[in-house]
Amino acid sequence: MGAQIRVYKRRIKTITATKKITKAMEMIAASRIVKAQRQVAASSPYANELTRAVTAVATGSNAKHALTTEADNPTRAAVLLITSDRGLAGGYSSNAIKAADRLTERLRAEGKEVDSYLVGRKSVAYYRFRERAVTGSWTGFSDSPSYGDAKEVAAPLIEAVQRETAEGGVDELHIVFTEFKSMMTQVPVDSRLLPLTLDASDQSGEPEAKTEARPLFEFEPSAEGVLDALLPRYVESRIYNAMLQAAASEHAARRRAMKSATDNAEDLIKSLTRLANAARQADITQEISEIVGGSSALADANAGSD
Repeated sequence: MGAQIRVYKRRIKTITATKKITKAMEMIAASRIVKAQRQVAASSPYANELTRAVTAVATGSNAKHALTTEADNPTRAAVLLITSDRGLAGGYSSNAIKAADRLTERLRAEGKEVDSYLVGRKSVAYYRFRERAVTGSWTGFSDSPSYGDAKEVAAPLIEAVQRETAEGGVDELHIVFTEFKSMMTQVPVDSRLLPLTLDASDQSGEPEAKTEARPLFEFEPSAEGVLDALLPRYVESRIYNAMLQAAASEHAARRRAMKSATDNAEDLIKSLTRLANAARQADITQEISEIVGGSSALADANAGSD
């Protein structure tokens, strides 16, 4: 019975050490969420207003441009998938990967080839394990992206959009990331960045009034020149905002996962403590029974000798 008690104590000690780690990770993730939320709040207005400006310029001209012109017969699309570099975040990365798989299947059902671009070690490892082709990948900054990281990711995508399909270019650009809605809710979404959808809503999903008058523009030197200048800014800003949303979602998912792990560790420690106490109680009871039995046997032996 003593050996069983030692096993329980050893497990309690191990789980207590693990609980300290998960609690520390929960606290770190909680502190980083605040900064990530501020970055999302600072980035979203710029990205949304730039999208509105690009939409207004595109609708105010008859120029054909990669930003706004739908291909007559699109045959190739690029999909940018944003996941995390580290684990211990629950189903955060796997949910985004599933959303990208669904998007890829839909695009292929439409007869389009798909070029995959990946951000985060989790998606890179997932694709490498399944021996899937990857056109480009980036790692090392998923939990704290900078605008420079967004520009690095956007550069090959912009080049692919501007290149002819026959030369390896793409007709469409899609992005899959996890949208941060609240501390408890993060939703994987897919959005088409290019060609830009010229409707009454922006890419952030905030509807504009259908009766709102759009501004009139005079283009110098030309509408094509203005759109050429706005194209990289638009793609970079949307990718940067998506990366910030994904970073905030990653921290929130990790905090929630670590809190759940900490709570489970506490419950397991309580359960093992009860088992250890029961084993110790049984051990004490057995020792008392042995003492009482030994005393009775000794008394009987003395009485027989008399």
